Parts: sequence; C-alpha cells; structure tokens
Amino acid sequence: MSLNVDGDFWRDGACCVRGAFSPEQMELAREAIEANLADLSPLAKRASEAGDGNFVEDFCSWQRIPAMERFIRETDAAEIAADLMGTRTVRLYHDHVLNKEPGTRQRTPWHQDLPYYNVDGRLNISMWIPIDPVPRESTLEFVKGSHLGPWFMPRTFKDNQAKWFPEGSLEELPDIDADPHRFPVVGWALEPGDAVCFHMLTLHSAGGHRGPGQRRVLSIRFLGDDMRHTVRPWATSPPFPGLAAELPDGAPLDHPLFPVLWAAP
Repeated sequence: MSLNVDGDFWRDGACCVRGAFSPEQMELAREAIEANLADLSPLAKRASEAGDGNFVEDFCSWQRIPAMERFIRETDAAEIAADLMGTRTVRLYHDHVLNKEPGTRQRTPWHQDLPYYNVDGRLNISMWIPIDPVPRESTLEFVKGSHLGPWFMPRTFKDNQAKWFPEGSLEELPDIDADPHRFPVVGWALEPGDAVCFHMLTLHSAGGHRGPGQRRVLSIRFLGDDMRHTVRPWATSPPFPGLAAELPDGAPLDHPLFPVLWAAP
C-alpha cells in the first residue's frame, strides 16, 4: 500500500496520512458519529467543564451502530494500521467518538493512552479521523519520541486524581509546554479524509475549539501481534467488565470483543 504520510510513525510516535479515506467513506464516518451522538452509550462522558462549551466522548459502540462497524471493517483503516506498525495481524481494540462544539475553550491535557488501558505491548496504533476541517490550534499535538517511554502517571482530566496507578508508582508528567527544546511538539491542520496515527504511549494533547463548526472525530484503536490482555485491579478507560474471567492476565486478545480486521496473506 502506498501512503501519503507526513512524519514517521516509529521515529516520532505519530504521523499524518493524507487522503486516507474517500468522500464516500467519510460520509459513512459522519453517519456513524451522528448516530452515536444521537444515542450515547452508558460509557459516554462530558469532558469539558460546565460553561466551557461542550466536549462529549463515547466509547465501544461498533457492535450497536452499523455504520461504525462498516467503516471499521470495510475501509482500509486496518490495513493502513498494519502498514505503519509492521504487524501481520490487526485486531480492533475499541472505537472512540469525540465531539467538540464551537466555543469549547478547555484544552485536553497532555497524557498517554496506554496507562489507562487493559492491554500492553509494543504494536499498537490509534487512528484519529476528523470529519470536519481541523485548524492547527484545535488539532492533536504530540511530543516527538515520547512513545519510547517512560510511562507517566495517568490522572483524571478534570480534578488531577491518580485513579489508575497508586501515587508515586509512576513518574509524574513534566511541564511540556515550558520546555519546547526538550519536548519538541508536532501536529497537523487536517481536512476530512486525513487520519492522524499515533502510538498509545505517545504523549498528546489538543487545544480548545473556537469553531465556526463542530470538531467531530471518529478514533479507532488497533492492536498488533504482540498485544496482550493486562488485568488491572481498577476500572480501565474504557472498562471491559467481566473480561478478566474470560481472558487471563497476559493472554492474547482472542475474543469476540476484539475481532481480527486484517491479516497478512
């Protein structure tokens, strides 16, 4: 597969694939997002403070929204992920819808995704697919090379609580914005059809969204060959209740929740 890529996934921990999806496929993504926003799941949450616009997230809806399952299974998303990761198989981990209404000032703070999850391994990728134009000031930003480690303490976005790992068990997040020479940042203005792909350990953040329109995004998380289930003694984000009774710690993610989407011939 020939990809038009800005950046280097394994060097920087993030890259942008230009024109990854056709207008027809983006219409399918729009249908999926709108169906999700019209019928939020119990996992949905408001990620912005009251009076600071409206930022809504939802997770794990592919089994109940046909357009979302079609986009995940029928487009080249999984093959693109395989090409960037260098894996022989690609499984779905979960879908994630993010919608920022115009006037949302709150910034998404710097964080890594993998510490919040119930999986571990090197071969993974998150694909962030906007259906609206995203200006540079509203896009995802990444700290180059941060996917190489270390893990930083995951905290709740609104009140900075350590709900996943015990206090002191992981290194605290440095002040990234205060030291741009030590922490070089990359990000891209985006058009519908573009996809930003990043490693689940890459530090990332996003600005608020002035508008004029929404910033609607379908994000898909993919797992490669070496990813394994990791049983946590707390609720992960998103949670997979009851999974520990079916998949032991360290087991491959061979389960209907995580279907194989692509395999090398």
